[in-house]
Amino acid sequence: MKIIDVIPHVISTPLNEEFFFSQGNVKKRSSLIVEIVTDDGYIGWGESLCHGQQPPEIAASFIEFCFKPILLGRDPFDVEVLWEEMYNVSRPFGQYGAAVNAISGVDIALWDIMGRYLNQPISKLIGGRFRSKITPYATGFYRYKNREYPESGIIEAKRHLAKGFKALKLKVGFGVEEDINYVRAIRESVGNDIKIMMDANCAYNLPAARRILKECEDLKIHFFEEPLAPEDIEGYSQIKNLTSTYIAAGENIFGKIGYRHWIANGALDILQPDLMSSGGFTECKKISSMAQAWNTMLIPHVWGSGIGLAASLQFIASLPYTPKSLNPMEPMLEYDQSDHPFREDLIFNEITMVDGKVSIPYKPGIGVEVNREVIDRYETSVFS
Repeated sequence: MKIIDVIPHVISTPLNEEFFFSQGNVKKRSSLIVEIVTDDGYIGWGESLCHGQQPPEIAASFIEFCFKPILLGRDPFDVEVLWEEMYNVSRPFGQYGAAVNAISGVDIALWDIMGRYLNQPISKLIGGRFRSKITPYATGFYRYKNREYPESGIIEAKRHLAKGFKALKLKVGFGVEEDINYVRAIRESVGNDIKIMMDANCAYNLPAARRILKECEDLKIHFFEEPLAPEDIEGYSQIKNLTSTYIAAGENIFGKIGYRHWIANGALDILQPDLMSSGGFTECKKISSMAQAWNTMLIPHVWGSGIGLAASLQFIASLPYTPKSLNPMEPMLEYDQSDHPFREDLIFNEITMVDGKVSIPYKPGIGVEVNREVIDRYETSVFS
């Protein structure tokens, strides 16, 4: 079996209403979908993470002009060989960001081909399943113009709880006092039995993050995600043990090399690699092994289309306990509830939450089929 084509599909569409987070506004949802075709008719699908303000054309260019020439004519089962070759050739100009995003999408598609060829879900190929269902937490809580806060946040929280969620991740990073008052209002509205997390998207320096943690200590925040910039490993080390709140980060850390010092220095309580960004299955399994060696929790970041969601479920299924015990701490699924036109339709609505749990698909590869009509509907021409 040989690879005969590698197609980066840039898909994008404007949102009905733009939303805001700590780094600015998001006017459209975009993604880079990777399609790999083999000579005997197998097709694999992957996704490169596209943050709210990230042009998907950057990762698409890496694939089209840098990685595709490496991949054509190669055996998709040589997945680790291909990963190292792609990383090595782009090392002088892309050890982080869109370059590794692009490798991630390619890697996911290669594993999807292997799973489909062997008629097995990827989770069975990378070590098996520690779990068949996952507890999700609702990601959302972005800000919108002409809405009142915290009132709008309380309404959204109750909407998620009505769907069956037992955990919520709040967007913060809008100012120290604003955040403290907002999180307190949400806690008071949902009660003490609901897990609450905060995500600042790197909005603060150490003193500001410290104050938020101390002021919110009585609110029992489960984890505080990306309070600081990803360059500030020393700052993360200093705030990690200030309160009982876990400190989490990782969506802006790339590959085993990027994670090496964070794990060895114990800078985080929870690691959050994104399968679509941090290296795909090949690299994220290595990150998982490093985390296990240091008994560090790993709860992946997930913010993509249905393809990325399905692939992430396969990865989470394979995560070992850190450590295993009678009642071990389970990883959770970040389940984006914000406006996303091609999350459910792209995978024929095959992933849903039932009774507060999301089941991991058992179908081959990433576990779902891809609706090509949705790609055609939202695809924008880049290289024609």
